[in-house]
Amino acid sequence: MGAVILPDLGTEILIPVCAIIGIGFALFQWFLVSKVKLSAARDSSPNAAGKNGYNDYLIEEEEGINDHNVVVKCAEIQNAISEGATSFLFTEYKYVGIFMVAFAVLIFLFLGSVEGFSTSYQPCTYDQTKRCKPALATAVFSTISFLLGGVTSLISGFLGMKIATYANARTTLEARKGVGKAFITAFRSGAVMGFLLAANGLLVLYIAINLFKIYYGDDWGGLFEAITGYGLGGSSMALFGRVGGGIYTKAADVGADLVGKVERNIPEDDPRNPAVIADNVGDNVGDIAGMGSDLFGSYAESSCAALVVASISSFGVNHEFTAMLYPLIISSVGILVCLLTTLFATDFFEIKAVKEIEPALKKQLVISTVLMTIGIAIVSWIALPTSFTIFNFGVQKDVKNWQLFLCVAVGLWAGLIIGFVTEYYTSNAYSPVQDVADSCRTGAATNVIFGLALGYKSVIIPIFAIAVSIFVSFSFAAMYGIAVAALGMLSTIATGLAIDAYGPISDNAGGIAEMAGMSHRIRERTDALDAAGNTTAAIGKGFAIGSAALVSLALFGAFVSRAAITTVDVLTPKVFIGLIVGAMLPYWFSAMTMKSVGSAALKMVEEVRRQFNTIPGLMEGTGKPDYATCVKISTDASIKEMIPPGALVMLTPLVVGILLVLKHFLVSLLDLWCLIAISASNTGGAWDNAKKYIEAGASEHARSLGPKGSDCHKAAVIGDTIGDPLKDTSGPSLNILIKLMAVESLVFAPFFATHGGLLFKI
Repeated sequence: MGAVILPDLGTEILIPVCAIIGIGFALFQWFLVSKVKLSAARDSSPNAAGKNGYNDYLIEEEEGINDHNVVVKCAEIQNAISEGATSFLFTEYKYVGIFMVAFAVLIFLFLGSVEGFSTSYQPCTYDQTKRCKPALATAVFSTISFLLGGVTSLISGFLGMKIATYANARTTLEARKGVGKAFITAFRSGAVMGFLLAANGLLVLYIAINLFKIYYGDDWGGLFEAITGYGLGGSSMALFGRVGGGIYTKAADVGADLVGKVERNIPEDDPRNPAVIADNVGDNVGDIAGMGSDLFGSYAESSCAALVVASISSFGVNHEFTAMLYPLIISSVGILVCLLTTLFATDFFEIKAVKEIEPALKKQLVISTVLMTIGIAIVSWIALPTSFTIFNFGVQKDVKNWQLFLCVAVGLWAGLIIGFVTEYYTSNAYSPVQDVADSCRTGAATNVIFGLALGYKSVIIPIFAIAVSIFVSFSFAAMYGIAVAALGMLSTIATGLAIDAYGPISDNAGGIAEMAGMSHRIRERTDALDAAGNTTAAIGKGFAIGSAALVSLALFGAFVSRAAITTVDVLTPKVFIGLIVGAMLPYWFSAMTMKSVGSAALKMVEEVRRQFNTIPGLMEGTGKPDYATCVKISTDASIKEMIPPGALVMLTPLVVGILLVLKHFLVSLLDLWCLIAISASNTGGAWDNAKKYIEAGASEHARSLGPKGSDCHKAAVIGDTIGDPLKDTSGPSLNILIKLMAVESLVFAPFFATHGGLLFKI
């Protein structure tokens, strides 16, 4: 087998130290952002000059405006957005907290009943000659890890929202000094979220493993089976965050766009629009808090899937601690790689022009991928024996350390490919989106047709990239290879989240500039930041979908290993029943989320119309809109509407597992959801950027389609509003649907193995 170069003590030091470094770096970035003051006072400190330009002349001063009231307005708008987002999340978390406690009780009761709540030791699942901890212990520790994962997920989303609302107005104010200053502020703020989430997720998981180890001792199979609750807790909270936040933001966005742009012909984020505050709040609760919880769930689940399979392989059987924690060591090195990568954007190179923004963000992905490949090679060399065995459906498969390196690397590079293909189909710099924009010449109908066709076509290359990753990783290291491939795709999660959070922060910055009445030059700069953020957000969604595909398959592999399943015979009727029922579920779920956005948007449109028709002087700018009512509509609708889709996803595996056979149900889900999610996300992203292409008028072709307010532009806005729930509610939520069902199946596998399939036993 060969000895491991990195000693166990080195592993025990490396993982928590890297996590602490990540948290420290995030706090340092927060400190740098806080140096941008929300006050009219000029920074006259001797260190203010130089690259970050804190003593540069402001554009307003150059133009002779010098209106310091605009700073006060920015602070007021920021407070309104922050208060709205905080209020919504607290309301959402109250309902989610009740669910979390109720589901924790279910976990305990279901898993505890496997052996009749016995406290006696039982034969081990994978080696009947040995005695392992009682099922009651699995029930208790699975419940604890579920609560840990849920709380960590909620904290991750909340911290992301707080830094985003802290940084949005500061990004606006820095835009007065140049696009480079605004870019650095927005990107550093995104990095705070990225590093806090990656480091906290790693640290909490590592501490939980060591605490559980005190009780479980040498029973590593039971230990890591109980740890899977951590992934379930993370994804459960992410589901409600994604669905609730997505309904909130898209209800406000659709209402603001349809009435403001199409009917009243006023600019985006115009302060006269009653839904404008709700729209900006939605960016933070949906795109920031929701995405943070989503990617945390993916990270937790891929780690848990790898650990479960490793615990029944030679790593776990021989109690090789360093090799066992190989997935966590990859994540630890990922934090260091992302830290170095971040410095390329904030310190090593300076953004001087608008055209440099998007390349700088894409370079982050490339640099982090290249550096991480080197990091994975080093980790595979020092943390793995030269040869070992991996559990593969009842037998042990011989694997070399270089093969496992290739498994992780293929997942990492597949993520980059998916990201860039997503960019090609959603960025208005390329022909697919420009063709969609051109189709608006003949109205909204042709725009919708072209957009749907683009979404369907955009599925092809990502699916092949995922397929190649699965083939290579499974050939080398069975289901463990697929799990670490997913982890490879998520190893640069800190950089991915920094780029993803940058988009909504820039979007908010543009909205604040418009509402504060700042000059058109400021708005042009924030629009440039936002346009780049839109593309990178689409890349982020591509990463999320790709990683979810690998994570769900890895979890399914862990589930079938735990349930001792070796084959699925599709020729039997009960299998076919499971397949068609599973294939139906993504459509049912998407229908519920789309209808929820539509219902909430309907109320929002009616309210915005009412205010424009009844408030004297609103269109003239002398009357003040009632922002609070629109915020309340979005809040009430999202809280009410997130419960049915959430219940559908959480309860379906339990019902199917008890009454039917869960493995058949999951097989069809693994295939179909991915196609729908990619298509929905890319279609919506293309419609959004086609609208922005026309609005920007940066090329002769774009100017021929405009200007804002033209029939062509209105057709593009209609397409954008149709795409909003696709790309920000239904599409992203499907990622969580499959991951959640797979990890829930794994957690409840002991119960289903004992009490499942009741209808087929009659």
